[in-house]
Amino acid sequence: MDDRGGSFVAVRRISQGLERGNTCHSTSGKSEVVAGSAAWLGRGLSCVCAQRRESDARPSFDLTPAQEECLQRLQSRIDVPYDSSIPEHQEALRALWNAAFPEEELHGLISEQWKEMGWQGKDPSTDFRGGGFISLENLLFFARNFPKSFQDLLTKQEGDRSVWEYPFAVAGVNITFMLIQMLDLEAVKPRTLVGATFLKFLAGKNESAFDLLYCITFKLMDQQWLAMRASYMDFNAVMKATRRQLEKELLVEDLIRLEDLPSYKLLTR
Repeated sequence: MDDRGGSFVAVRRISQGLERGNTCHSTSGKSEVVAGSAAWLGRGLSCVCAQRRESDARPSFDLTPAQEECLQRLQSRIDVPYDSSIPEHQEALRALWNAAFPEEELHGLISEQWKEMGWQGKDPSTDFRGGGFISLENLLFFARNFPKSFQDLLTKQEGDRSVWEYPFAVAGVNITFMLIQMLDLEAVKPRTLVGATFLKFLAGKNESAFDLLYCITFKLMDQQWLAMRASYMDFNAVMKATRRQLEKELLVEDLIRLEDLPSYKLLTR
C-alpha cells in the first residue's frame, strides 16, 4: 500500500519454470500472489493479468528459419538487465529524459526529478529490475516515434482523468513484461496462438515489431483506463482488460501488419 492508498498485486515465480533448452516445453514452477507497493516489484514478478494456469493447453508451433532468428534476437534483448554502470544504458536513460522533458535540464541519473516521469523513487534503475533494459528501449522508442502520444500519456492530457492516476514510467515497465508473458517470448518457440501470430510480424524487415506493439498497448491501456473510469487501485483490472482486447485484435483473421490493428489508430505522431 502506498501513500495514495493504492497497491499493485503481483505473481512471484518461485522457480524459473521453463528453460529455453527444454524441448519438452513443460513447466514445473509454482506461483503465489503477493501484494506490493504501487510500482514494479522487480525481475521475477509479473502482473496478475499475465498469470498462467499450469493446466492450460500448450500447443507448439513450428518456426521458419527467419522467424527463429528474429525470435532469438528479441530474446537476447529481453535477457539484458538494466545496468547503471554501462555507458550505453546511462545514455539511453538520459535520452529518455530529454525526450520527455526537452526544456528541463536533468541534474543526474539519480535525482528527485525522475518522480515527475512516474518512477517510484529518485533512482529509475531500481524500477527496471522488472523489465530489464528492453523496457527502457520500449519507452525511448515510444518517445521518439510517437512523441505526441507519448507526451499525452506522460502529462495525462486526454479524457476525464482520475484523481488517482497510474504512474506513467512504472506502468510502461509493467506493459513490457506483460507483453513478454502474453506472447510467450521466453519459450524456445511459441506455445500459444497469439505468440505464433506475433512472430509473423516480427519476421522479415520489421525488427521493431515488439517496440511498435508496445506503443499500441500503452495507448490501448490508457484508453481502457478512461473507459473503465479507473482509479489507482484498478490498475490490474485495466491491464487484464487491455490484454484481452489486444489478444482479440491480434487474432483477427488475415491480419497482415501491426498497423492494421484497430488500436494502432489511437497513436499519433
